[in-house]
Amino acid sequence: MDKVKVKGIHHVAIKAKGLEEFDKTIDFYSNLLGMPVVRRWGEGIKKGAMVDTGAGWLEIFANGDDIPQTSLFRHLAFEVESTDACVEKVRNAGYEITMQPNDIVIACTPPIPARIAFCIGPVGEEVEFFELK
Repeated sequence: MDKVKVKGIHHVAIKAKGLEEFDKTIDFYSNLLGMPVVRRWGEGIKKGAMVDTGAGWLEIFANGDDIPQTSLFRHLAFEVESTDACVEKVRNAGYEITMQPNDIVIACTPPIPARIAFCIGPVGEEVEFFELK
């Protein structure tokens, strides 16, 4: 029997509630955070797009009106060059910062020193900026 080998995350999907929120979400990830849109499809609420995070894709749909208010994942974490620069940019664009930049050490072997912060994205998703130290 062949062994199963997971190579990594190909994409994570999020659903915007309608076209206005879809456009706002594309703007947040592509224009604010600099992730290029690599695929687009559909029209109206059947619109979708793939954004390249550098280590996988974020798939964004416009047809999220029928989804529950709670998320199935806790947050999206993006490895960044500067947590502080990301926070400044999203704050200036009007997004809520739920945790200011903070130096931490993840207590594992070996320990992982990092600078992290959190914000709320355009469709209510929690986004973490994770800068390895």
